[in-house]
Amino acid sequence: MTSSRVLTAVAWPYANGPRHIGHVSGFGVPADVYSRYMRMSGHDVLMVSGTDEHGTPISVQAENEGVPVRELADKYNRVIVEDLQGLGLSYDLFTRTTTLNHYRVTQQMFLSLHRNGYVVAKAARGAISPSTGRTLPDRYIEGTCPICGYTGARGDQCDNCGNQLDPIDLIDPRSRINGETPEFVETEHFFLDLPALAESLSEWLKTREDWRPNVIKFSQHLIDDLKPRAITRDLDWGVPVPLEGWRDEPMKRLYVWFDAVIGYLSASVEWAARIGDPEAWKKWWQDPETVASYFMGKDNIVFHSVIWPGILLGHNGQGDRGGEPGAFGILELPTEVVSSEYLTMSGSKFSSSRGHVIYVGDFLREFGPDTLRYFIAVAGPENQDTDFTWEEFVRRNNTELAAQWGNLVNRAVSMAHKNVGAVPAPGELADVDRRILDASKAAFDTVGKALSHSHFKQGISEVMRIVGLANQYLSETEPWKLKDDPARRDTILWTVLQVVSDCNVMFTPFMPHASQKIFEMLGGEGVWAALPEIRTVSEEGGPDYPVLMGDYASAQAVWASQPLAAGIPLTKPEPLFTKLDDKLGETGPDWAPILHD
Repeated sequence: MTSSRVLTAVAWPYANGPRHIGHVSGFGVPADVYSRYMRMSGHDVLMVSGTDEHGTPISVQAENEGVPVRELADKYNRVIVEDLQGLGLSYDLFTRTTTLNHYRVTQQMFLSLHRNGYVVAKAARGAISPSTGRTLPDRYIEGTCPICGYTGARGDQCDNCGNQLDPIDLIDPRSRINGETPEFVETEHFFLDLPALAESLSEWLKTREDWRPNVIKFSQHLIDDLKPRAITRDLDWGVPVPLEGWRDEPMKRLYVWFDAVIGYLSASVEWAARIGDPEAWKKWWQDPETVASYFMGKDNIVFHSVIWPGILLGHNGQGDRGGEPGAFGILELPTEVVSSEYLTMSGSKFSSSRGHVIYVGDFLREFGPDTLRYFIAVAGPENQDTDFTWEEFVRRNNTELAAQWGNLVNRAVSMAHKNVGAVPAPGELADVDRRILDASKAAFDTVGKALSHSHFKQGISEVMRIVGLANQYLSETEPWKLKDDPARRDTILWTVLQVVSDCNVMFTPFMPHASQKIFEMLGGEGVWAALPEIRTVSEEGGPDYPVLMGDYASAQAVWASQPLAAGIPLTKPEPLFTKLDDKLGETGPDWAPILHD
């Protein structure tokens, strides 16, 4: 990797309720592990996202709760901000799509596409709820796929065969909101003319050779059958259409999927303004050397590998029809699309509406952030759907975090603290000492390479392998039996403390909270792993709202072995990870009990 700048674009969580652990396993934790590693490696990272607050699901939930739609968006925006802050996700800016800045950027992108001929108006038949008169989003209509016969196809695509669909194509369509059969009425809408971008998209996709195989295959398949896609809907909640004859229409708004992907750019623009350098966003968006990595769950691949690149090509005037660069100049397309599979629960996709759910906030309150971050990294849905079970969570926590890593830290620091009170001075190293030190230092390259390619499971497994070697080293050298040979004892203790320090560095992207504590146990002072802060901000003409930002440049964490100097005072260690009752694996906690048939 040659670029010094990295854009981490993280999927926008929907603000119609609290987020569950399935959400953060797909977008939040993987993106943060990657960003923290990149910062530690010396890259200038910009990590952005926010809450997605437009569209019918928000309106439906507001109606269910009996509150105005803006009040509902405010409520869940704050819940999500607090949860992600508690999880330690190091956003440079986590904002929202209901800002005046986001409206401006979205409308400018629309106008650039319109001028270049990639947005066209035409009559279409849209789905309406007969009972409410409200537009039904494509994803809120299900039915039988006319191509493969899958009975759970959505109105925008079939997850079984991967084909792009329109709601009117479905056999026996039904509303996911209340089960009623939608009505299809003719109305005029703007469409993104994807067929006019197909050739350019296809040529660009051919250059994406290092993407995950599931992403590139799925994307190339979609290119073969692209259709114009509606980017407006008959709604009263969303970004107004910035054209004469449309601007003042109370029931015409830009569709939520269109404005949400533009959020990556609008969040970058907002971030630049908030740090007092309004042009700073350009360094991450107009430099071909920037690495732009997008993180999401597999149900969002099409938006990030085809539609968002298509929007960018159209804005740039680089589609099949040509055109002029738009309001933001030439914008760079994604370098990498990092798609996770589903985290399931008892074989079912996590779903708030179906009761299959473990909310992030509940999890953090009982178990803390790093146990969840560790589980997602080592056992999450990186390459395949993965079933979350309380039994597996308890096993991983007890046998890996508590019994291996926590135990190693406790043994090493306790013995050194008891016998010396500080980092011991090593004598001449024996072969057994050199072997474990060499293995530990070599792991930096192995783990770093894995993380730079978003292979999180491979990376964290390698660190745990070194932890296992270090525990084995202590068992073999038995420093507690060397009271009569303090020089050799101190050499062993210094060696194992150096390995603990190395492993702590490598664990930092995965478990920043524990890593800060271990840094302090080893005599470190100040901020090792910076955490995000909730800041209240405002914009002229708009309400105050919370965002996540952070001073990550001041953190001391660097991706390299930190030589431990003899004589640094050590603090008596406290347990890092609590061993959980095995019964929890059988019952689950009372707020998310295991339901037996």
